[in-house]
Amino acid sequence: MTVVRDEEHPGATHPGATVPGVADHTTPRTRSGFSRWFFQGLSERAAGHPGPHRVEVNTTHQKSWWRVMCLTGVDYFSTLGYQPGIAALAAGVLSPIATLVLVLLTLFGALPVYRRVAKESFRGEGSIAMLERLLPRWAGKLFVLMLLGFAATDFLITMTLSAADATEHLVSNPYAPSGWVDHKLLITLLLLALLGGVFLRGFAEAIGIAVVLVGVYLTLNLIVAVVGVAHLISAPHLIGDWGSALTTAHSNPLAMVGVALLVFPKLALGLSGFETGVAVMPQVKGDEGDTDDHPAGRIRNTRRLLGTAAVIMSVFLLVTSVITTVLIPQKEFAAGGGANGRALAYLAHEYLGNGFGSFYDVSTILILWFAGASAMAGLLNLVPRYLPRYGMAPEWAGTVRPLVVVFASIAFVVTWVFDANVDKQSGAYATGVLVLMTSASIAVTISARRRRKTPATIGFGLIAAVFVYTTVLNIIERPDGVRIAGLFILGIMIVSLWSRVGRAFELRTDEVILDDAAKGYLFAAAKGAIHIVAHEPDENEEHTLIIKERQERASSYIPDGEPIIFLEVTVSDASDFKSDLHVRGIERDGFEVLLMTSPVVPNSIAALLLHIRDVTGVLPGVYFEWTEGSPVANLFRFLFTGEGEVAPTTREVLRRAEPNRDRRPTVHVA
Repeated sequence: MTVVRDEEHPGATHPGATVPGVADHTTPRTRSGFSRWFFQGLSERAAGHPGPHRVEVNTTHQKSWWRVMCLTGVDYFSTLGYQPGIAALAAGVLSPIATLVLVLLTLFGALPVYRRVAKESFRGEGSIAMLERLLPRWAGKLFVLMLLGFAATDFLITMTLSAADATEHLVSNPYAPSGWVDHKLLITLLLLALLGGVFLRGFAEAIGIAVVLVGVYLTLNLIVAVVGVAHLISAPHLIGDWGSALTTAHSNPLAMVGVALLVFPKLALGLSGFETGVAVMPQVKGDEGDTDDHPAGRIRNTRRLLGTAAVIMSVFLLVTSVITTVLIPQKEFAAGGGANGRALAYLAHEYLGNGFGSFYDVSTILILWFAGASAMAGLLNLVPRYLPRYGMAPEWAGTVRPLVVVFASIAFVVTWVFDANVDKQSGAYATGVLVLMTSASIAVTISARRRRKTPATIGFGLIAAVFVYTTVLNIIERPDGVRIAGLFILGIMIVSLWSRVGRAFELRTDEVILDDAAKGYLFAAAKGAIHIVAHEPDENEEHTLIIKERQERASSYIPDGEPIIFLEVTVSDASDFKSDLHVRGIERDGFEVLLMTSPVVPNSIAALLLHIRDVTGVLPGVYFEWTEGSPVANLFRFLFTGEGEVAPTTREVLRRAEPNRDRRPTVHVA
């Protein structure tokens, strides 16, 4: 028999000894003033053992659905600042037809998909969480990591592209100093730095601000659209000229539709906003009768939000694509042209004067900047929701300010690489949007199939096929998005693996919950010594406890008069990092047995031992057999299957969790 203990401390407390001050926690490491501010929100668990120490998140005051729609609208509606110009540049005279295809996909593809996502992911987790539930274990988590790479691309390019387009509106304003046009990159970086600085200081995303920004912006766009349509009505020959240009470039309507189907993926920026729409669901006010598990009113109102936003955006996209294509010379959409990245602003200045145009520019700059803030908030909500929970990020990844520094730094690099150019970033943005759309459509298709809804399965399957086609075509023509997403995915995978290995010896338990039988066994044993014997769960009722009890008493010298409590741990999903431990007590073959389920065996045993120490005031001892096999193979089994070499791993987890040797349970190996 081997007792695994610190050899340099031979006087370590033996099993059964009472521990003075079990409620005391090890004094936490103090931080400097800057560190406390920078890592605000990082929970420091004093002694490292589990307990009810979770921090409850304050619930957001819920608002009417139309007000929350404005919060998502700063991202969705702000694309009007650059979408018409990008569409005209990508599709030329076919821009209105390609935009019509995009609108049809929005109303009859994306909208039905996200209406379903709203029903199945009503806690604001979005389509990624749906796939996480539908694809469990390691395969599901790896798939989620890949989607996080594309989601990060979407949000990050929203920040950089919005800042670049805000810069374009700023330097193109006739009242701006002429020299500013040569410093677009610097101005864009300054806008991003301002965004990061605001979040470092502490930024609460205010729905009230979003309502004002969206209301003013949509009103100004409505005025520009009405004036543009009025000019078309007063000069009908412009429509005739556009029609002639269409027939000259394309011989028949079928050819026009065919080309439009090929080019419309480049317009996919106009689909952004749906994922954000379901992400803000917790802020949508529902009915008084709503419950956490059945928020029917909130789901209904979120669907109203999605539908209303989609209809508003569809109308604006169609009208603005027509007036910009017909009223603006094609050469103005090219790089360096007056309408490049700012087609509607061009019309505002051209037909409503520089005063109105400047007001329009200011409104556009503000909503684009706020769209960047919305994207930053999306990233700050997205990363802590998954990576720390998977054990695939450092603990500081659950705090705001370090993440702000990381994301702002990446945004600087992306802006520098793309030279703050709106057109160059549009492909990467479209890729991120389309991949999330595709994943959502696949998720609802799988869900419909599992619910045995054949018509829904076929319908969502067709939508998924369209999004797959659109995504693949966009990737082939503009691979920048995949390259950026690939870098994100590679970075996420490396950091995730490194962090998972580095954090493998944490307790990985939030709370230990003993049922009445388990408490009874432990408190009865605490009158003497508590001997916990690890035992493989019996299969087919093999009745091995009698043999195990004899072997353990003989090899570990446990006196016959002292009771033994057996412990059996069943591995659940080894890809999970943390879990609550629910411990049940049962009697089998005349022996007391503790049963629990956990993603990882050694860590859960260590957590239970520390909990037993704290609730009984007695140091328990745990007894193992040596595990056969290669140490390297057992290490990999521990990391990926939750088992491996249990005895030494349990001791290492205990050593890290409890630095005081006198308070550390003893590990025996025979």
